[in-house]
Amino acid sequence: MTVLADSDTRWKWGALAARRIAPEARLDGRLLRGRATPTTRQLSELGIAADSLREVTMRQFLAEAEAEAEAEAGARGGHHDAASDPDSGGPGVVLLACVGGTVQAALHGLARVWGQAPRPRPVTVTGYVGVVYEKLADGLLLRHGADVVIANSPQDARRFRDVYEGVGADASCVTEAALPFLDGAPYRGPDAARRFTVVFAAQPSVPASREERTYLLRRAARHAERHPDRDVLVKLRSKPGEHTTHVEEFPLQRLAARLDPPLPPGVRLVYGRMGEVLDRADLLVTVSSTAALEAMHRGMPTAVLTDFGVREALGNHHFTGSGCLASWDELDDGLLPRADADWLRANGVGADDPFRLVRERVEDLAAAGQLPPPRPYYTPRTAPAYLPGVLARHGLDPQGRPVGTAPPAEDGQVRRLTREFTRNAARAAYRHGVQRVAPVIRRLGEL
Repeated sequence: MTVLADSDTRWKWGALAARRIAPEARLDGRLLRGRATPTTRQLSELGIAADSLREVTMRQFLAEAEAEAEAEAGARGGHHDAASDPDSGGPGVVLLACVGGTVQAALHGLARVWGQAPRPRPVTVTGYVGVVYEKLADGLLLRHGADVVIANSPQDARRFRDVYEGVGADASCVTEAALPFLDGAPYRGPDAARRFTVVFAAQPSVPASREERTYLLRRAARHAERHPDRDVLVKLRSKPGEHTTHVEEFPLQRLAARLDPPLPPGVRLVYGRMGEVLDRADLLVTVSSTAALEAMHRGMPTAVLTDFGVREALGNHHFTGSGCLASWDELDDGLLPRADADWLRANGVGADDPFRLVRERVEDLAAAGQLPPPRPYYTPRTAPAYLPGVLARHGLDPQGRPVGTAPPAEDGQVRRLTREFTRNAARAAYRHGVQRVAPVIRRLGEL
């Protein structure tokens, strides 16, 4: 199984979903080169083992798929059924764990690679890394064309089918599951052997402004002062300079370093795997992170903050009806919110075997042997003013062909090292521009 991912959170979702679909299968990770390509530290923190893991461009990803398709066609010509042979080398599933436009580009490129007629080929799977709270139609239609579009809850499955059927697109691809990282031991209540621990799950862009993000730190400090018997852990997603799915203009580490007065001893900034942090938590607090769903899955008290309002822009509107909306003031007064059981079921939390339907669909498609090429809803005919721009951002023309010619082969260690140095320097410069220069320019424009 091959997983193409374009950020640390999408690699986490894609790799864990792949493990849920085929626990014993070989896992080959391909990290798409771009703004949010995960660093070695981010990958290490996730701790997801893969049989192979390397960085690629879209051109390289499609070239690899084309080479595998040609090898498989040659094997079939020699009366060898590569589709049913687990040792044939080709992936049985290609899981696209990327932003919608990237998924669309990959599907068009794979459609070209695999030809126009039905043939043995990998099953294509895609979905969302978390809660879908904005751009529902846009994101869904960019993912259309995959054999399986994973919905993370019964509610999402209904919404997804409504969108596809509403535009006349095939909705049979929508398959109900859950977020693959909902696991961990059930919460048993406060442990007398340790201090009561509050975990605030930070997000890179929610809320977005410096003032609002500083407010969160001050409220965490106030909570620790109001409850000297508690530890407050601010769980950070990344270090300054690292990127996740969203850009973090104001890293909490830097804001904390400038606080006056500074954070009290009861508040600590921590990294690490969310599951391991939750193992020692008694209350999870967030604005709208999917960490809330992880805590709810364990039966842990969970608070989704209302301090900035309940708004679509924040994503916390998704949790209306959960019973977990609360403010810092209420938490300071001792509130420990518990999630509503009906809301949990509707939102894909707590199912015994949530990936059963996905496994069954993938197995049925693989057993068919001959599959048509991906047929996305967007084509040069249905979206002539939109699709070309989506594909061009990944170096493809409207037919899914790479634009221009591939760079000549480079021989020798010196050229390879030069290429790697140039690429890394360019990426560092880009990240610096996004995180440091662009905010300053925006602020100057507001003067």
